[in-house]
Amino acid sequence: MYYTEEEVLDYVKEEDVKFVRLAYFDLSGKQKNATIMASELPRAFENGIGFDASAIEDFEEPNKSDLFLFPDASTLAVLPWRPSAGKVIRLFCDIRYPDGTPYKKDCRYLLKTAAKKIKDECGVDLHFGTEFEFYLFKLDENGEQTKIPFDNAGYMDIAPEDKGENIRRNICFTLEQMGITPEASHHEEGPGQNEVDFKYSDALTAADNASTFKWIVRTKAAESGLYADFSPKPIQEKPGSGMHINISCSDSAQNEHILAGILAHIEEITYFLNPTENSYNRLGEAKAPKYICWGRQNRSAIVRVPESKEKPRIEIRSSDPLCNPYIAFTLLIHAAIDGIKNDLKPCEPCNLNLFDKEVAKSVRFKTIPDTLDEAKAIALKSEFIKGILG
Repeated sequence: MYYTEEEVLDYVKEEDVKFVRLAYFDLSGKQKNATIMASELPRAFENGIGFDASAIEDFEEPNKSDLFLFPDASTLAVLPWRPSAGKVIRLFCDIRYPDGTPYKKDCRYLLKTAAKKIKDECGVDLHFGTEFEFYLFKLDENGEQTKIPFDNAGYMDIAPEDKGENIRRNICFTLEQMGITPEASHHEEGPGQNEVDFKYSDALTAADNASTFKWIVRTKAAESGLYADFSPKPIQEKPGSGMHINISCSDSAQNEHILAGILAHIEEITYFLNPTENSYNRLGEAKAPKYICWGRQNRSAIVRVPESKEKPRIEIRSSDPLCNPYIAFTLLIHAAIDGIKNDLKPCEPCNLNLFDKEVAKSVRFKTIPDTLDEAKAIALKSEFIKGILG
């Protein structure tokens, strides 16, 4: 549901809201927030709430450090785990310069701009759905994080082996209370590893939901005396965790060009889809493809086109949960624009199991970068990336 500023102010008065969390994101995708009293919300809508941009890594220098948060009324959500008397709500914010113009490093602004560009120039909308994998680990007697999994269940196991059932249910229930619709959840292959999938939505809503999801998972895990780990490879000898990105187009006839555009730019984009050194410990192993190709039903290809009776979709399988979804979606949209505008065609589909090392030796597909440093160097040289992110 989308709200206007007037509706949000009415809700605050009528529903005993006392605190408002103004949320925004740094360039890594980490959520930040300032909390204001509900009485300050009209001022926030009109003039913004200032903050020190020099305190946020890679934002601004101290000599030009004033930026302002302007709440986006359409993103109203109540925090259901906070008291019902004296409610707490959360609003995502647009970041602006003192003169009111959009801040160029605001990743929500970058994504809004990309979504508008593909609509204006290509006449299509893209919708995104994410699939998140994460581990649940125990805490020690001092409340410190361990690498001891919460259970030893396997793929789609059930209780009592799967001890994460109740936590996943609480996560999904909390998401629904905040207006977010999860599609499915289950235990994954690794011990203590879980997956929650989301229905499709527009790019900005999908990124907002992905960011909210990670926050809720960590909150609910902590309530249960556990630690939620979104790192791509938390246990070296066990399956890694991905964040698969599903894309559908309002005009499915453009899917071929979108697929080709993504394959053409995936090497440059990898630094933003896999942003940590730990990311590269996962790639090339089970369910984490590294060969730049696509295939129907083929989970060993970097892009999969699933067999589906519903709307056709494209699934990017290399990305992981530590990526900034706003920047990841922004770059994928621009890759899709390139594919559509330049009438790009993809290579022939691959039906081979590229996780088989002997099979992989026989193919001549390029691979995405092997290390974070290599991925960064490719991104820095990319005119495609520079044109989007500066």
